[in-house]
Amino acid sequence: MASANCLSIMTFQAFVRSRVTVNCAMSADGKIGFVTRTQAKISSEEDLRRVHRLRAANDAIVVGIGTVLADDPKLTVKREYARGKNPMRIVLDSRGRTPMSAHVLDGKVPTMIFTNSRCKRNFGGAEVIRCGDDRVNLAEMLDVLSEKGVRKVLVEGGEAVIWSFLSEGLVDQFKVFMGSIVLGGKGGPTPAGGPGVRRIEDALRLRLRKVTRLGSGVLLEYVPAVRT
Repeated sequence: MASANCLSIMTFQAFVRSRVTVNCAMSADGKIGFVTRTQAKISSEEDLRRVHRLRAANDAIVVGIGTVLADDPKLTVKREYARGKNPMRIVLDSRGRTPMSAHVLDGKVPTMIFTNSRCKRNFGGAEVIRCGDDRVNLAEMLDVLSEKGVRKVLVEGGEAVIWSFLSEGLVDQFKVFMGSIVLGGKGGPTPAGGPGVRRIEDALRLRLRKVTRLGSGVLLEYVPAVRT
């Protein structure tokens, strides 16, 4: 598939940046997976139905390379839970580590892989965009997606990707399903990883908009407390 530089795609006309929703499921003790860094089934059947409807309602779905390597997700809409189109699949893969056997490269759904500007690898089954000097520049990535007509973006992880979107002020909605299970484990993945903050004054502030019971768990829906 073709590859391109981030700046070669963007034009200088005014456009609205893609709207970003972060969605994840965590245990009652705040874990999104096992200590082995693999995915745990946390969502209730009711929440799975919501998640797949959410996928169908978005134009693109974003995950990081860690999620691809650990879980090999298809990132498609399961027909037993929802009807609608599959979103475009976006993988943030700065160094180009996506295996050619990965489901995201099966060619069944349009897929884009964003790497840094130094990565020279191309992938069959995906368009490659080189964007950022070290790690993928998320703001520029969203501008590229907007330029391509993507209006609604769903971010599903993992923890480093979610932290990056939140800490850079790029999230419009943050949805967290909390299941009634405990996973435990020192160092297990949480909804937001990354470097975090060291003072409460630096914490990222959210505003709780809605709480909904879904089966044995609850869905918490947040928006940023301060828009910048």
